[in-house]
This record gives sequence, structure tokens and C-alpha cells, in this order.
Amino acid sequence: MRKQTKISTSSVFIVSGGAKGITRECVLKLAQEYQCKFILLGRSSLQIEPIWARDCFDELKLKKRITEYLISLGEKPTPKTVQKLFNHISSSREIEKTLSNIKSLGGEAEYISVDITDAIALQEKLAVAVKRMGAIAGIIHGAGNLADKLIENKSEQDFETVYAAKVKGLENLLYCVDISQLSYLILFSSIAAFYGNIGQSDYAIANEILNKLAHLIKQHYPNCHVVSINWGPWETGMITSQLKNIFQERNIDIIPVQVGTQLLVEELDVTNHETVQVVIGKPILPIVNKLKSQLKTHHIHRKLTLEANPFLQDHVIAGYPVLPTTCAMSWIANSCEQLYPSYKFFKFINFQILKGIIFNSNVDIEYILELKETNKSNSEIEFNAKIISENRAKKVPFYCHYSTNVKLLKKLPVSPSCNKLNLTKTQFNHDFYQNGKGILFHGPCFQGVKRVLNINLQEITVECLWQGIEERQQGNFQIQTLNPYTTDIQIHCVLIWLEHFYQQICLPAQVQTLEQYAEIPINEKFYVTAEIKSKTETFIISDIKIHNLQGQVYSYMYGTSGTILSKEKLKSR
Repeated sequence: MRKQTKISTSSVFIVSGGAKGITRECVLKLAQEYQCKFILLGRSSLQIEPIWARDCFDELKLKKRITEYLISLGEKPTPKTVQKLFNHISSSREIEKTLSNIKSLGGEAEYISVDITDAIALQEKLAVAVKRMGAIAGIIHGAGNLADKLIENKSEQDFETVYAAKVKGLENLLYCVDISQLSYLILFSSIAAFYGNIGQSDYAIANEILNKLAHLIKQHYPNCHVVSINWGPWETGMITSQLKNIFQERNIDIIPVQVGTQLLVEELDVTNHETVQVVIGKPILPIVNKLKSQLKTHHIHRKLTLEANPFLQDHVIAGYPVLPTTCAMSWIANSCEQLYPSYKFFKFINFQILKGIIFNSNVDIEYILELKETNKSNSEIEFNAKIISENRAKKVPFYCHYSTNVKLLKKLPVSPSCNKLNLTKTQFNHDFYQNGKGILFHGPCFQGVKRVLNINLQEITVECLWQGIEERQQGNFQIQTLNPYTTDIQIHCVLIWLEHFYQQICLPAQVQTLEQYAEIPINEKFYVTAEIKSKTETFIISDIKIHNLQGQVYSYMYGTSGTILSKEKLKSR
């Protein structure tokens, strides 16, 4: 014997997306079980079928009749116009079939053509329908859109289309009813929200918001039966044949229509319902792509402007903003990781600064990052990397600004520890930055050195704390694995040492090796120790490591060389 429920023949459900797809199948099942009433909402218009199209259900024959009809109007039929009219007729037939099926099952239904993201139109049309059908007992929110693409290919419009149908649509529906009088609020979410799924970042976000809203509404209206059902893929609905093949390859069960609709009925039958979120479907596990042995060359183009990169105003040399070398490093390292997300950046070998990028004109220049794969295996990937730009003088085709070899690892090695860690505090106190006029010329975005702990002719150790900057300031150089701002601070201690003992300054020229074992923390103290390997009139070479108080190394630069300049010469450059 069936359990007693609140649903009766007089119960009225508002159903978004209810005339088609999986929501339609659920409505038909509910009509069979309860013979209740439905107000179905959809964007498609319900049109009276033309006389010339009646009794023609073969696609090719119907399209032939459409072509003949357009010719009779003096219009030139095109594949696009024929398909558009065919879709209108097919859609109206599907809606009519849904309404007829509900009636044959003992239910009652009315269809409203409306965009649920249009709050005013929705409110006006629903108010009229409610007067005819009666008070609303429940809402089933099944409307949704897909715009499946990898995130780098998604547009703002893609996100808005997917997000609005789910989230804005629900907000508008709830605005049209008295929530305190609702007996049921059923939200159709997705396992993509629970597990995530490739190409569906926007869909996952929108559905996860539904999950959270369900919990929130249940807290405020405990007498309402609220549930967000995280459905797996169905045999019908928005699942494409391509998606269906992908799910089958990944051993994800596809829900048969009869099974899914019965699960919904059972969910509504539950009394004293406390479970707000239900997941129906297997976990979506990440796709493990096989590494192709073919070595490729990648070209990544980027225009750099002062306006798009506010942080550059904090890195001004001789009156002109200059791109920090560490920004070039981060562009290279992070781009390599984006090409192979399951690998992590580990090492630069022979990083050379050949021609710095100086912003001394209003001309937009396009820079090209060339990544040439030189070795690939299941454990590591190596690249030869260059950042180049077009030479407008045409003496040579391109300028090469930076070059290096890069190594990514599947698994990073354990961070080494410092052999000797001298944290003996010294009386060396100084305001290193003085708003760009001190020992260090760097503005606030790059300021991190707090004090010198020890300094002698062989080495220097400084205590640092970098508090981060807003995303807007980071521009084209967002913080990822290799943080260009904290990595730049790594070099500051050499500048302090050189100023303290020789009253000189230097510009970076080369890094023999840079290894990163762990990301440098933000809003947490870290320490930089530089060991001076050699010093001449024109060059300084040092080994620099970033570490924590216990000596665990985050990053290590071996053979970091700088070209020494007098302050007067630097000002004239």
C-alpha cells in the first residue's frame, strides 16, 4: 500500500522546463501517480500547426513542404530558414503531445511560453495561470542550459546563459509564490555539481548554487519538502550523443527514464523528509589522458600594456616601467603547467635575460612565448622556451627577450633543508624601500623584505612577509604556481648586500638553475638567504634560497648573476 502524501488531484505544480526532456518524463510519471495539475514553463512558443504540415511526420517530407510553402510566399528557402521553421513545428508538436499525455493519464496541464529569467513576464503570466489552476503546492525547477567547453574557450555569454537559467530562474520562480505556503520545492541539480566534470565548470557552479540554496531554504522553511536532486546523465534530455559516449567510456551509468522517474516519485513519497541533497549516479572521475610521445611546439601570444598591468608602476627603472624577470619566469612556468595540468613546474636551467621588456612608448607590442618540447615521459616533460617580439626596425625578424630550458615533473621531490641556517639577529635596521627611493626601488606590489637578520661578506639572510595584491593589479600575471612577486623578493637581499658593502646596484643577467619545491607562502613569514659566490667590478654571482624558519627550502636559485652598475649609470639608462 502506498504511503500517504500531501499530493492530491487538486495539487498544482509549477514546472520549469516541463514540456520537454527529462522534466517532461518526470511530469508524466507524476501525472500517472497523482492525477494532479501542472503549469508547465518553457521558452518555446506553442503555435497552431499550419494546415499544410498536418499529418506529415517524416522529416524529409515535412522539410519539402516547408520549402514549397516558403516559395509560395515569394521567399527564397535556405537550409537555415527551412530548419528554423521545422524546429518550430517539431517543438509545438512535442509540447502538444506532453499536454495530451498528461490529460490521458488523468492530470491537468497548462503551458506558458516564457523565459524564466525575465522576472516581470514570468510574474504576469503565472498570476493569470494561478487564477485558473489554483494555489501552488510545489515547484519543480528543471530548466537548464548547456554550453560545454573547456574553460579557456568559454565566454561570459556562455556562463551567463548557463547560470541564469538555473540560479536567476529559481530566484524569479520563488518571487512569484509565497514560499511559506509551498509543500514541495524540487530542484534538478547535477552530479557535475558534486563531482565536477570536464567542460562543465559553469554548469557545475550553477547547480552547486542550487544545492546550497536548497539547504538555506530548508533552514528557513522546515515544513516544506525541499530537495536538490543531483542527477547523473539520463537517456534523454540535454545529454548529447558525444557526452553519452564519453560517459560510457568512463564507466558512468546512464539513468533509464523509467528508473529516474520512479526515483523521483519515491523521493516525493518520503515523509518527515530531512535529507536536502540527494546524489543519484556514479562518481565522475577525472579523465586520465595518455601522454602522446610526439614532441610539439606551442606558441602563446600576449599583448602587454601598462593599463592592463597596474603592478608595473611599482617596478620603474630609470623612469620607465620594466617587466620584472620573474614575470617572464611565471609566464613560462605557468604556461607549461597549463599545457600539461597533471605535471608541476620544477626547474629552469640556464635562464638568460637577453633584452628586457621596457614600457617606454605607447605602442602595443605583441610578445610570443615559444615552447618547444624536447623530452616527454610519464615522469617528466622538458621544454626549450623563448619569449620573443617582432623587431619593427627589421634588422632581424625578432628580438629574443628571454630564453631557458624548463622541466616539469609528475611528482616533485621532497623539499631539501638548509645545511646551515644563520638566523642570528643583527643591529642592521633600515627602511629598504622608502616608496621606491631607498636601497630597493620597488613599489608596494613587490615590497616584502622586513629586516636583515645577518649580513657579512659571505652571505645575507633577510626576513620577509608578502601580503598579496588584488587580482586587478596582477593583470596578465596572475598568481599561480610560480609567484612572480614573491620570487622577485628573493633577489632583493643581493641588492641590499651590494648596497651595504659597495654602494652599488645590479640588474639580473642570468640564473644558472632555479628549482621550486613548494609554493612560497602569502601572508606568512619566510626567509631568504643569499650566499655570495663571487664579486667583480662588473658582475656578482650568488646562490639564493627561500626557506621557512625550520630551514625547509621553497625555492633555490643557483648561479644567479647580475650586471653591476653605478647608480648614476642606472639613472641614465
